[in-house]
Amino acid sequence: MQTQALRTDIPQRHLQSVVLVAEQAAARQAAAKRRAAERAVAAAAARRAAEQAAEQSQQSQQSQSPPQQDQSGPPPTPSGSAQQIALGMLGSYGWSSGQFSCLVSLWNRESGWNVTASNGSGAYGIPQALPADKMASAGPDWQTDAATQIRWGLGYIKGLYGSPCGAWAHEEADGWY
Repeated sequence: MQTQALRTDIPQRHLQSVVLVAEQAAARQAAAKRRAAERAVAAAAARRAAEQAAEQSQQSQQSQSPPQQDQSGPPPTPSGSAQQIALGMLGSYGWSSGQFSCLVSLWNRESGWNVTASNGSGAYGIPQALPADKMASAGPDWQTDAATQIRWGLGYIKGLYGSPCGAWAHEEADGWY
């Protein structure tokens, strides 16, 4: 008879063990969802702050620029490949060409330097601006012009990370910038 009592206890113990494992898995999953939501909120806040800083930096640069003699047209746009344009702009943000390799790595990963690159979250362009239309602050041709996107992206990087290598370090550590 004692053997039968043990046999009925085994399923009860097994059931308790299964329930405990399921409860632990659910708790881990809930904690992971909370952490992911917290990271998403922090990322959104960081992007908003960076976008505001980029806009302020851009406004500051525009106000510090000497007036152009010919005010009738837009400022000249650097020509060449997107990477050549970016390299040519680094100095105007106070960076040496030593920052260029970090920028290349960053935007190779983000967009492949494609002006029409987009992802499922709505990020767009070479710098993967989110929301995309934030780049309109850099020029009306933000959807198609590499120089406009690069100008906005470099302002964003300067405002939030200080430099392309700072942005690349964040990208490497967190998977986004």
